[in-house]
Amino acid sequence: MSSFPTPVAKPSTAGKGQLALSRTPAPYINLRNGPGTNYRDVGDIRNNTVIVYYPASRIANEWIWVEQGTVSGWISNTVISFEHITAAPPIPAQQATPYDGKIAVWHWKGDSIAENTIDEVARNIKAVAPNVSQIWVKISDATERTGAQWQGYWDTKRSLAIDGPSSIDRWVQTLAKYNMEFHAWCVPKGSHLEAETNILIQACTRPGVKSLILDVEPYDGFWQGGRDGIRPFMTRIRRAIPGSFHIGMSIDPRKAHYDSIFPAEWFPFVNSIHPQDYWATFRRTPEETLRETFEVWGSYGKPIIPVLDSDAEPEDMATAITLATQRHRARGLSWWRLGTITPTGWNVINTPINGTPVPNPTPPTDNVGVEITIKPEDANFTKGRYTEQVNFSEFQNTWGWKAFYKITEPQTSKVWGRWTPRITVSGKYEIAAFIPGRHSSTQNARFKINSVKGATGEIIVNLNQSRYSNEWVTLGVYELDKNTANAGTVFLNDLTGETGKEIVFDAIRFRQLVTTPTPSGKADGFDTPIGTAAERRSTTVWPGTWRDASPFARLYFVGTPQEAYHTGADLNMPSDADAHTPVYSAASGIVVFASRLPIWGNVVIIKHDPLATNGRVYYTRYGHVESLKVKVGDRVTRGQQVASVGNAFGAYAYHLHFDVSPTTILESNPEHWPARNLDALLANYVDPRDFILKNRPR
Repeated sequence: MSSFPTPVAKPSTAGKGQLALSRTPAPYINLRNGPGTNYRDVGDIRNNTVIVYYPASRIANEWIWVEQGTVSGWISNTVISFEHITAAPPIPAQQATPYDGKIAVWHWKGDSIAENTIDEVARNIKAVAPNVSQIWVKISDATERTGAQWQGYWDTKRSLAIDGPSSIDRWVQTLAKYNMEFHAWCVPKGSHLEAETNILIQACTRPGVKSLILDVEPYDGFWQGGRDGIRPFMTRIRRAIPGSFHIGMSIDPRKAHYDSIFPAEWFPFVNSIHPQDYWATFRRTPEETLRETFEVWGSYGKPIIPVLDSDAEPEDMATAITLATQRHRARGLSWWRLGTITPTGWNVINTPINGTPVPNPTPPTDNVGVEITIKPEDANFTKGRYTEQVNFSEFQNTWGWKAFYKITEPQTSKVWGRWTPRITVSGKYEIAAFIPGRHSSTQNARFKINSVKGATGEIIVNLNQSRYSNEWVTLGVYELDKNTANAGTVFLNDLTGETGKEIVFDAIRFRQLVTTPTPSGKADGFDTPIGTAAERRSTTVWPGTWRDASPFARLYFVGTPQEAYHTGADLNMPSDADAHTPVYSAASGIVVFASRLPIWGNVVIIKHDPLATNGRVYYTRYGHVESLKVKVGDRVTRGQQVASVGNAFGAYAYHLHFDVSPTTILESNPEHWPARNLDALLANYVDPRDFILKNRPR
């Protein structure tokens, strides 16, 4: 017999619904089938998603009726607020852009993707994301050594290379068969005025080219013409192309970089702004990144079409779409870039932009099958040198393992490294490189990926290591066949064309992406991380004499500089009886961090498999531990020992710090600590006791 009260339906007096963005203190809040916490939980509402709520349904105890997609029910008004969505203002004719209502993806060069023909590129995109209607193709670049060149100069995949007007014509005609548009983009330098502008003029005057986007950033390797070089550069282009031709400008939208690109000088020549809202690279949330973008550039007087981060978690991608199109009224979106998008990422990107807010339930998550992490100390990493006069230098990176680095070479390679995954299961794999915060100043690390299924040769991915710090950076998603020799092997040398920079040889990760559930791809529930096997199976969350000395969200160290809200639970037993006792993984998953951190001592972080009941991914952190039993990349099962209870090398009394996060914050920042910022705590952590109680294995 059910212990829940009889469900309460939507009131007949609920009246008209109001579209809004949900604003919640936690990533998810419960939706119930009646106006009270004693009613059954029938679903969740995620922060920053589109909902319909009914103001007239509010009852005396402050519960209100809410609908989202296929779920509906009651939510307490104390844990949600509503940001109204109003109709988008009409677009003045002179402000219309070629991107209005459109979804675009950026393409860098043929060597960076697995496809071999333009037809294959277009066909594959339409198969997974039919709402994508534009491809923005890089057409040119320039260096001091080469001068201005068509992009094909740097592209060995000749069937996709842009070598001149005929190449553009071939792209335009092929994309048209799939109802897709060709848009050109380039990195203007201003150092070879006549040669650069000649290329751009030829591109802009080809039939079917819909626009040109200029990538203008305040970094080495981008615009070099200074303030005074902008007008002659752009005037030469504008005089040679039709007056109605649209030119956009893509920029780093952060306030600190605004003045350094001379926005006033570009203003007369460009028609739209394309901010690079790469929240994962910036170590921020989509909300923070988009808010700063529109605060900084909203008054510039040009339409803003955000460039969103495809190398990010699908939920963050979905949030970015909602915020960009509903809160900030962006008319179109683009995604950086082809070659880095996972199957679930494509599912999110396919969200239509039609001007009408549509409730968006949480997108499905990629299941991770086989995962292989190769660090420079592992047997599957090999290195060598071409001359006895040079060698690698080494250091211990922030995440605790040894990495190698060397000064870059401008003309001849001197050293090399190779990561060989020895694939045992065929499938689609995301390949990512770990870029540490030190010794990674090169802007042109050339990772070569070998034996990709369907590729005619090695795939070369150029990576600007200087833009990243202690994070995994996707090199692409590739089909690997276990029966092919050296499938997925990654090669890197020190030849970058630069002098005086440093290049790092660190870990490479191979993650098999499984889009259908598999027995090993779901977490069946969560247990407590401490206690005997019998205790962990019991109904008591903190078993035996274990207690939580610092419960979740409690303010402690009050009145001292260390005052902070607690992110999880501090688990211990009286009289240090917990010292050296085993610490177990709360659920199945992959170890994403296992090393020593300042203040924390040893820390283990596990990214858990999607929870079987709701498909969400959670992270757990085990702090102050000793005797690590796992390393990054290891797959663990629920109840597997990962460490022992420690004291952070004598800094604290023996105890286990244990917390649970429904966001990616712990993967990008293992030592994250929101201190007195309660909003940041509630946005990134959940009460571990309540969470385990609600998600015990069935």
